[in-house]
Amino acid sequence: MAIRALSTAREATAPGPAVEYREDAMIGGRIRELRKAQGRTLSDVASAVGISVSYLSQIERDVSRLPIGVLKQIADVLGVHMNWFFHSGSDGPDDERDVIVRAGNRRNLTFTGLGITEELLSPNLSGPLELLISTIHPGADSEFYSHDGAEAGVVINGSMELWIGDRQFRLDAGDSFSFPSTEPHRCANRGKKPVRVLWVITPPHY
Repeated sequence: MAIRALSTAREATAPGPAVEYREDAMIGGRIRELRKAQGRTLSDVASAVGISVSYLSQIERDVSRLPIGVLKQIADVLGVHMNWFFHSGSDGPDDERDVIVRAGNRRNLTFTGLGITEELLSPNLSGPLELLISTIHPGADSEFYSHDGAEAGVVINGSMELWIGDRQFRLDAGDSFSFPSTEPHRCANRGKKPVRVLWVITPPHY
């Protein structure tokens, strides 16, 4: 089982195609697969994460919202980085895959019930920076979370609400931002069109 878990992790972190938000592109099954591969029970993992068994079961069945902060806690408990859950696709050519990510080879992750999709632009996460594009669909809300490091970004198109601690900002296309990731932060789309945001995070969060 351990060999299968390692193989699945390699597959999950391989480059993937460019992404559109899809309600059926959920990650609950991948969480369940990894948990079972490690021989852990719902009760064990739920207790370690600090959530109820019924909530974790709903997450694994993709019938409940999965905030980014909760996924981070689950990943920590299961001993993987969040990039483990990114959907995989075709590798790029051998002579460039360590420095180049082609538009059609991006890894992607859809957060269950949130309406947020992440596209990983970094060729790998072994360096000090992580580059990604978030697509935040109308009505989507990341909820508050925090982590080590710092981050910055620019709104590519659309309008986004951004909270940093107890401060709230509205950002439009072309507006940029920067803040310590240790500060509780949250982003949301209260408009009627998707928002795309380019993020730089250090150290890599996913």
